Amino acid sequence: MRFASIAFLLGSLSVASAHFQLQFPTPRGVFVEDDEPTFCDGYTTAATNRTTFPLTGGFFSLNSEHPTWTVGVIVSTAQNPSSFNNFSQAVPFFETTGEGVFCFPIDLATSGVNGIADGVNATLQIVFDGGDDKLYQCADVTLSSTATISSSVSCTNATGTGSSSASSSASGTSTASSTSVSPSATGANNGALANSVASGAALLSVVAAFAAML
Repeated sequence: MRFASIAFLLGSLSVASAHFQLQFPTPRGVFVEDDEPTFCDGYTTAATNRTTFPLTGGFFSLNSEHPTWTVGVIVSTAQNPSSFNNFSQAVPFFETTGEGVFCFPIDLATSGVNGIADGVNATLQIVFDGGDDKLYQCADVTLSSTATISSSVSCTNATGTGSSSASSSASGTSTASSTSVSPSATGANNGALANSVASGAALLSVVAAFAAML
């Protein structure tokens, strides 16, 4: 589905006082703090060394410097997307709490985004809002129905008691929490990832929200 809330993406022109760093998939370029309030963290050209990313049962991870924040993912199948109009929503925006590294499931095969298919080049843009501005980072990927995520890529959430609620800015609902999960995180072990996520009721809601999109 086409992401309609461009106003949410653009937000205000205030300067963010804290940031986030995309951990996986590999971001388009080196993190630039001053450029993060702009499209793709200031990187306007797609990377040539794209990450091979699972069409089904993948995840994205980030490090948050905010105690409470909203995040979502938009995706484009254009070879070199240059504006938000090239993107459609893949993960509905949800709010959660906690600082540190967080990992969330993403299943592009069931996202409903046109053009998503095995072998397609795509760009994921993570949209993050810690309450003071919208922040953006992009990852360029090649989708694969047989891809596995290396066990060296961790999927671990910051520990502690967190709370979450669906964001009123989202055109859908999804929730997450800071429940600790630490699966091996390979494509072949997506079942283990699902079981670990299920150990946190709030994170299970994320998976349920994806299923509802079918």
